[in-house]
Amino acid sequence: MNKPQSFFHLHLISDATGETLLAAGRAASAQYKDARAIEHIYPLIRTDKQLMKVFDDIEEEPGIVLYTVVDQALAHRIDERCAAMGLPCVSVLEPVLSVFQSYLGTPAGRRVGAQHVLDAEYFRRIDALNFTMEHDDGQLPLDMEQADVVLIGISRTSKTPTSIYLANRGIKTANIPIVLGVPLPQALIDAKTPLVVGLVATAERISHVRQNRLLGSTTGFDSTAYVDRASINEELTYARQICGRHGWPTIDVSRRSIEETAAAIVALLREKTR
Repeated sequence: MNKPQSFFHLHLISDATGETLLAAGRAASAQYKDARAIEHIYPLIRTDKQLMKVFDDIEEEPGIVLYTVVDQALAHRIDERCAAMGLPCVSVLEPVLSVFQSYLGTPAGRRVGAQHVLDAEYFRRIDALNFTMEHDDGQLPLDMEQADVVLIGISRTSKTPTSIYLANRGIKTANIPIVLGVPLPQALIDAKTPLVVGLVATAERISHVRQNRLLGSTTGFDSTAYVDRASINEELTYARQICGRHGWPTIDVSRRSIEETAAAIVALLREKTR
């Protein structure tokens, strides 16, 4: 008999694009077939102020913290904060750098993003990442015409991690939550440039993910309707009606990895631009 799949939060903090970290985190997560990581990716984290915002999110949804940050002072603050919160924390690059230093007999130069060539493609990806971080969870809705892709969906349909994954490939991606009974921004309805895609999933899958989210929720949060499958089905019906009304495609992410979802979106984007 198969064990029911459990979910855990995986926080990935990077001072560059986060690709190295994402690959390492997913390689480790893949070893646990009965546990699925809910990925939270924080690229381009290079200041204390940015780090403070990251830990505000981690406090809400505690989990494993992995990071690739070459600034040792910033890395030390990550270690200290995780220790204070009682969370496991690993610097993914540090053991590798130690081996290189021991063998080569010289310390690493510790240059942020040193593996990236500073060409036009690199700057396109950085620009996309900045855009995506600024337009996460419905922020700056008036800028929708500047997006390549806009992802919409109810809570816990993997909008943010999918947006970050696409941005890492140079695709400017915004995401906007669908809330039952709340109309979407008019700027999105009127936008002609972006591909708008609705992300949906089964009520069972969303309920499982939301129950896991409640582990880090604040006291006083009304969780009854949030995890109730009948309520979630009502939210999903509302989301599908919106997409159907505007002719926007939907993708069911229930059994898809982030990579598979992103690949389906890229295929739709290619069709749109033909």
